[in-house]
Amino acid sequence: MKVLVTLIALISFTSFSQDAKAEKILNALSAKLKANPDFYIEFNAHLKNSASGLNESNTGKGWVKGDKFHSSYGENTRISNGVKSWTILKEEKSVYVTDADDEDEDAINPKKLMTVWEKGFTSKYDKETKLGTETVQVINLYPKNASKVEYHTITLYINASNDLKKVIMKTKDGTVMTYSVTKFEPSKSIPDSKFVFDKSKYPGYKIIED
Repeated sequence: MKVLVTLIALISFTSFSQDAKAEKILNALSAKLKANPDFYIEFNAHLKNSASGLNESNTGKGWVKGDKFHSSYGENTRISNGVKSWTILKEEKSVYVTDADDEDEDAINPKKLMTVWEKGFTSKYDKETKLGTETVQVINLYPKNASKVEYHTITLYINASNDLKKVIMKTKDGTVMTYSVTKFEPSKSIPDSKFVFDKSKYPGYKIIED
């Protein structure tokens, strides 16, 4: 019995230490991003689901200024001025307009990609590993309200400079979404016009209001 109690205590202490370590790393990452709320990002994305045969790769980029963002992923574009969001689908020649606050919980934009851990998750430190030639810390996130989202685990890879290098999202249907940050430039001078939807640039597109 004494051995069992000691083992349980050891496991509990280790779990607490890992969570504390994860929190320390995430706090440093958050502090760096809060010091640079405006940035430009480029990333590679890979979506895979063995059951459905999904195996898709694409590139994306985005500009973020506070709560505003402008992003492109493949041929699609998303723009948000912090109040309204516009999702522009080139193949459909359609623009979907929604309130920024009504964004899908599972939708990823450059702002959310870089701050995904900040609310709604418990975190657990996993390990130190190599990402290419770079040493990174691996942290797993688990949603507190799992029934409200489609994913069950998000894994972050963070380097010694407190830069987010990779994000892996695993969904309940077996899809694995991997986002690798290839470029991050903080404190860019981004004009507010970047976050305004200009209808004249999309002639013939159908505007669909939510």
